[in-house]
Amino acid sequence: MPRRGRVKKEGNESGDDSDEYRKRRDRNNLAVKRSRVKSKQKTQETVNRVTELRNENSVLEEKVKTLTKELSFLKELFLAHASNNMDPAKFNGINLQKLLEDDSLAGTSTEHNK
Repeated sequence: MPRRGRVKKEGNESGDDSDEYRKRRDRNNLAVKRSRVKSKQKTQETVNRVTELRNENSVLEEKVKTLTKELSFLKELFLAHASNNMDPAKFNGINLQKLLEDDSLAGTSTEHNK
């Protein structure tokens, strides 16, 4: 594979020119090493952050499942209690149908996170 970059001058070079060239090459080599280390570090930090966010997302998804089950249970409990104590005056002004719709509360939080 051909080398890229500056072509070395042919012919006689004085000692000063080759020393200066060597210094520039050494500085450049160090800069390239630092750049590569920094790039690898940034990539590793990104990978770590992605892993953290995936773990956090899993925890939150489990919490949503648990809360959805709890909501379902509480709705059933409410319906059982309401059917035993059907006094229409107690439910005046409350839209029971809307309150009991499964998608009204659970759907908004899960759809928002997708």
